Amino acid sequence: MWAGLAAVVVVLLVPWGISAALSHGRVHPVDQTPPRDVTIVFGAQVLPSGEPSQYLRARLDLAADLYRAGRTKVILVSGDGQSPYYDEPTAMRRYLVKERGIPQQAIVRDEAGLHSYDTCVRARKVFGVNSATVISQDYHEPRIVTTCRMVGVDAHGVSDVSQVHDSVWRKGWLREFGSRAKMMWDVTTRRDPILGPPDDSVHTAVQRHG
Repeated sequence: MWAGLAAVVVVLLVPWGISAALSHGRVHPVDQTPPRDVTIVFGAQVLPSGEPSQYLRARLDLAADLYRAGRTKVILVSGDGQSPYYDEPTAMRRYLVKERGIPQQAIVRDEAGLHSYDTCVRARKVFGVNSATVISQDYHEPRIVTTCRMVGVDAHGVSDVSQVHDSVWRKGWLREFGSRAKMMWDVTTRRDPILGPPDDSVHTAVQRHG
């Protein structure tokens, strides 16, 4: 029994240590973020009204702040866009354009970012992104920086720290134990997400920006 318990502890805690090590010194406030051509916003819940949820809106606001500060040229919005009835990337782009005044040509949608690992792999293999700023909530940020680095994207992060540490936040934090274990499985097994042909939309948008 104790051996089994020890194994579970190792499986759950080792990914935390790896995430802490690989994200150390790579998560910054907006005004200290190293300039990168590309910023990736990881998807989250979209409300039935089609509006981004509070957590997703906070992520998008940080991306807009980076763009306005001249610290990024293109925003890659990645999430679940597989259904005509639920489309995170389209909602994300609409919010950035209508509410934050970001030019539509500076935004690229990734409709198959179904998981954080998928977003990182697709950024590298489909969109040709070699380095990026990645954005999510504070509890999620070490994992996405780590995941992207482990699949070949030189990632720095900006994390949303504005959320109240209520039951929603605590649930997200607790979920990280399983999610980080899954991260290690995905990276180790090199799981293939939905890929498809190469897409030069990010490169084109960067070139257009100048």
